[in-house]
Amino acid sequence: MAETQMLSNEVDIRRKKIEDLKNAGEIPYKDKFERTCTIAEARERLGEKVKVAGRIIFKRVMGKFGFIQIRDINAKIQVSVGRNELDEQAYDFYKKMIDIADFVGVEGEVYTTQTGEITIKCEKITLLSKALRPLPEKFHGLSDTETIYRQRYLDLITNDFSRKVFLTRSKIVSFLRRYLEENEFIEVETPILQTSVSGASAKPFFTHHNALDMECNLRIAKETWLKQCISAGFDRVFELGKDFRNEGMDTTHLQEFTQVEWYASYWNFEDNIKFFKEMIIKLLNECIGTTKIVSQGQEIDFDSEWPRVNYVEKLKEILGFDFLDENDLNKFKDKVVEKGLYSYGELEECKSVRTLIDFIYKRKIRNEIKNPTIIFNYPAELMPLARRNDKDDRIVDAFQIVAGGAEIVKAYSELVDPIVQRKLLEKQLEEKSQGEEEAMDLDEDFLLSMEHGMPPISGLGFGIDRFVQFIFDLPNIRDTILFPLMK
Repeated sequence: MAETQMLSNEVDIRRKKIEDLKNAGEIPYKDKFERTCTIAEARERLGEKVKVAGRIIFKRVMGKFGFIQIRDINAKIQVSVGRNELDEQAYDFYKKMIDIADFVGVEGEVYTTQTGEITIKCEKITLLSKALRPLPEKFHGLSDTETIYRQRYLDLITNDFSRKVFLTRSKIVSFLRRYLEENEFIEVETPILQTSVSGASAKPFFTHHNALDMECNLRIAKETWLKQCISAGFDRVFELGKDFRNEGMDTTHLQEFTQVEWYASYWNFEDNIKFFKEMIIKLLNECIGTTKIVSQGQEIDFDSEWPRVNYVEKLKEILGFDFLDENDLNKFKDKVVEKGLYSYGELEECKSVRTLIDFIYKRKIRNEIKNPTIIFNYPAELMPLARRNDKDDRIVDAFQIVAGGAEIVKAYSELVDPIVQRKLLEKQLEEKSQGEEEAMDLDEDFLLSMEHGMPPISGLGFGIDRFVQFIFDLPNIRDTILFPLMK
């Protein structure tokens, strides 16, 4: 209550200052300021005169001399303000009318103090924009998680680590676009509003299109549309954007998330393994300066040998039987319970053989993997859009990169046989009729494009949010989102 009263008093004081400024003919909210450089650039210009601008994050007045600190998203710098450089009127204005959180423009020479601090000797200070509210907790930063998510701008003003996370995220997105384009991939845009659920196994969001009077869903993946681009003649395509899955929320899943997908003609999944590893090493070196990540207290080096784990063989070893031949969900569950792996109650959420296999894999295989590992040889049951293995059609030519118990990337050789694809999507419809909410629809537009012919293809999906969470060892994936959805 006392804190709220103090804030109210502070706001009232600042309102009065704004009124006084206007009455004196001052403009408390300027329309522009001509900078000669950014704050980061000013720090490199010792002995030069500069004009910079930023938000005041610290202010100390000691009689006729004092210091402020100003910052932008990339850097901060100290500014010395004194009567030797400013006349009495200007200095009095600075002391009384300029507060922490205000935006100011500063002109002066860059020098180094006796303590080694790079500083601007202020010859002129201009109030650019008056802040009505002070910064939180005397600039010690935010500690309440909900406030951090709801008022991310305050978190970024006060938290060096948060700034680092989001600046690095922007670098990663920029790197991905540049790297893919340098490797002859063309960026395209595909629909977010769709009329069939396809591209992945997930529960969609639905909405109504009023003008066309039809039900639509938000895309859960970009896959089927990007493959249609391959059919149209694009050799290599990618899209970086939002996908939406109406599933449960936890520390590693978001309903709205950012993912890049790319597809390359004439590649198989082995080509994508090689391409991704080379890319991720360059990405890490460029964006964070090292290929070594600390995850849950363990150092993980991506510039190392990535071991391979055969998904099917490893799961057979865990289950004690050849699960690829088991198509009856209830019998499968019986064997799992008899083995003592799980109870029937724990398996209640599994509505199909596909989801049961995935349930066991995530808990018994994926969670145990710490160093970057290639998981390959996936059960065909899990991936209705992936190419069946030539030697055993119960297996698909697919892989995931897993590290720190989390899926980093997922890719496979694409199924381009329209006859097989139709049968598999028809099976998805059967699962949907039996209550499987994550099953795909029978996408006739996609099948029609496949019937017109597609070359060999390999595609890959790479989630940006989860990767940023992983490299910074963040406890919650919402820590990677500037403005997460809040209830």
